[in-house]
Amino acid sequence: MTTPANTKAIAERVEALQQEALAFVDIELGVLLGELDGGAPRLQRMGAYHLGLVTAAGEPIPVEERRRVQGKRIRPLVALLASVAAGGHMADSASLAAAIELLHNFTLIHDDIQDRSPNRRHRPTVWRVWGDAQAINAGDALFAAAQIGVLNTTPTAIPPDHLLVIARAFNRMTIDIVRGQVLDLEFEGRSDVTPDDYLGMIRGKTAAIVQFCAWAGALLGGADVVTARSYATFGEALGVGFQVRDDALGVWGTAEETGKAVGDDIRRRKQSLPVLLLREAANANDQEALDRMFGGERVAEDDVAAVLSMLEHYGIAAEVESRVRRYHDDAVAILDAIAQCGDPVAIAALRALTDRMAVRSA
Repeated sequence: MTTPANTKAIAERVEALQQEALAFVDIELGVLLGELDGGAPRLQRMGAYHLGLVTAAGEPIPVEERRRVQGKRIRPLVALLASVAAGGHMADSASLAAAIELLHNFTLIHDDIQDRSPNRRHRPTVWRVWGDAQAINAGDALFAAAQIGVLNTTPTAIPPDHLLVIARAFNRMTIDIVRGQVLDLEFEGRSDVTPDDYLGMIRGKTAAIVQFCAWAGALLGGADVVTARSYATFGEALGVGFQVRDDALGVWGTAEETGKAVGDDIRRRKQSLPVLLLREAANANDQEALDRMFGGERVAEDDVAAVLSMLEHYGIAAEVESRVRRYHDDAVAILDAIAQCGDPVAIAALRALTDRMAVRSA
């Protein structure tokens, strides 16, 4: 029988496990950032700045401020929690988890250049501080350090050849992310992109890395191939739902929540799911107006307001929310099936993470 005391005890154990995972990630990120040290101090500083560890001048950021500027660390958390859920130890998967976080941040640095995003996580982006060329160098360095993190993985619960499988999948996943970014850029300014086209794109660009996290973490924890595939399916549902929620924040999120202005994705002509659902629902006159507004290099401020008004008129926010809930429910259903043979606290931590992603405001 579940009692309030039992529920509180489980919540405390879940919180402790998540904090332990974040501590492992911090340690391993420090190790991998050390690989950037050498005759060009700016390189390590740019990487540490983007990761929310230091200021642009290289001064350490207080611990209590770091969580606001370093990102949510969702991907390494998924990897570490999946590893424990499958029966493993965090120490065996911590290096891979940090490698995943560096890979993700390498893509963000380059995406910010391509999208001309001025801010990320409430601070100027790397290219705004040091210029495009140096930002490219910083992203390249994080990618290389991520490779070292994969090679530093020393699991005790799996055959050695499984690590080769994971390393190959890590690089295939990277190609999927880049391919998704190519499609994302190609979609900008087009009027014929459908919601299904977009969902296919984000399954490569966003969901692929979360899918890899859950799958690789489970393998490192000792899961068999079939069970690891179940974790991968969970990761895909979580990743797609995460991106759809991110799309909503890119349209309706406030500057205080996201560090970006309301309607920022509209302003930058991003063909995010809310915009594509709007195109699908709009009448002929509104579709023609959308083609005009999205036809230039950027959407004008008056037009941003007009698009927001159309989104409200056609009830797009409710449709997006419904889709987020659907992916959340899919992910939870898979977790419930996995729970029969997984560590209960780690499974509960993955469930709490999944619930948080469905309602997050930043």
